[in-house]
Amino acid sequence: MQGKILIVDAIATNRIVLKVKLKKAYYDVSFAATMDDAVKAVRADLHDLVISAFALPDGNAAELRRVLATSVATDHIPVIAIGHHEDVAQRMAALEAGVHDVLPQPVNETLLLGRVRSLIRAHNTTSEWRMREDTCRALGLAEPETGFEDQCRCVLVSADTPQLQTFAMHLRPVLRAKLTLSSTANLMSEITIDALPDVFVLVLPENATAAMEDLRLISTLRANASARHTGVIVLQTRPDAGLGAHALDLGADDLMTHGFDAAELALRIKAVMRRKRMGEQLRASVRTGLQAAVFDPLTGLYNRRYAMPHLERISQHASKTERSFAVLLADLDHFKRINDIYGHSSGDAVLVEVSNRLRSSLRSSDMVARIGGEEFLVIMPATNLAEAQKAALRICGDISATSFVVPGSSDPITVTISIGMAIGGGDAHPEQDCQKNGMTLLDEADCALYAAKGRGRNQVKPGRPAA
Repeated sequence: MQGKILIVDAIATNRIVLKVKLKKAYYDVSFAATMDDAVKAVRADLHDLVISAFALPDGNAAELRRVLATSVATDHIPVIAIGHHEDVAQRMAALEAGVHDVLPQPVNETLLLGRVRSLIRAHNTTSEWRMREDTCRALGLAEPETGFEDQCRCVLVSADTPQLQTFAMHLRPVLRAKLTLSSTANLMSEITIDALPDVFVLVLPENATAAMEDLRLISTLRANASARHTGVIVLQTRPDAGLGAHALDLGADDLMTHGFDAAELALRIKAVMRRKRMGEQLRASVRTGLQAAVFDPLTGLYNRRYAMPHLERISQHASKTERSFAVLLADLDHFKRINDIYGHSSGDAVLVEVSNRLRSSLRSSDMVARIGGEEFLVIMPATNLAEAQKAALRICGDISATSFVVPGSSDPITVTISIGMAIGGGDAHPEQDCQKNGMTLLDEADCALYAAKGRGRNQVKPGRPAA
């Protein structure tokens, strides 16, 4: 299942048309005909995205977004509104209320699916960081929220300098920001850590080939360690649904498909900046404060104290969303020999390097913790059996393929790792009880790890659910 989507529309035909488009992409789709029913549905069964008609029998998309924003559990669920493109006032009211995008009727399927993929991907990342913050809060380690600054640093990017100057002239009166201009050719060389913008606005040329070339800048920004979390808005000067969907898939945070409008671009910049700073705060709340209480001082990984309650939160979330997740338990093979032969400083060096390789092998949403001397726990949300096996095999390869340089040996030494894994949540074992708690899955992974050790080590062994 790609994600849960709620369609809100009083007209049954509209709901059916949208359902057909989304079902083809393997989304789990449910319906509501009124705003009141939609709010009840979202609160009862948290969705990843809401797609609402502009007008509803008891309200509209803007009012629906405002109601969702009143609850901590639902305020980060993205909303797309669908209506008539020419109704500018209604469109702006929806964006001001926090609606993520407004798509015209009839909906272009390519653009719709691109926007859906982008929003659900961002929602899943935010949800994962929120769960980590909740874990810190439960441990008494989260810091209080701080207010966001109104002013932002924004860079307009295009090869057409006169066009940018015109856009900037119209944008400055409606946007409180430090606004600068840059060309696509010079942007990366002008980025500095000390003056990193909050938002880039990439203005695409009308020529499709040139526009596709400029979109490569998004991949470059996302691969840059200092700029990867900076907001990116793509502004199309000529509508092109395929190009717009491609921009979103590359990692653009927002998309304007119908050309420059100063008031609307200002709203979108403020919204992207707000979501960016919220993400920064969520990440900072996990990193800051009493780090020694939740991080292993040697490796910098999470420790057992953090990992165990986080495992339970992931398990509870998987039960609600009916999504599977993976628990990997990894243990270094013959680690005692390394300490005995080369000394404990060499053993520490191996642990640090193993931790680095584990981090490199996993996604940013995955959690890895050191829970024992040479034992590591990996929790992979929204992951099925095949994906987990692929990741575990990759970890084994990353550990064993390159020898370790340690202080107690003149020659690099070979290190291997064994992994036991268990799958919980939605599609774990359809014939079994899938509502297992985290500790049950950890025990299952531990048994699988023991079996991997017994079969010769340096391998992955899936767990067997109890009958």
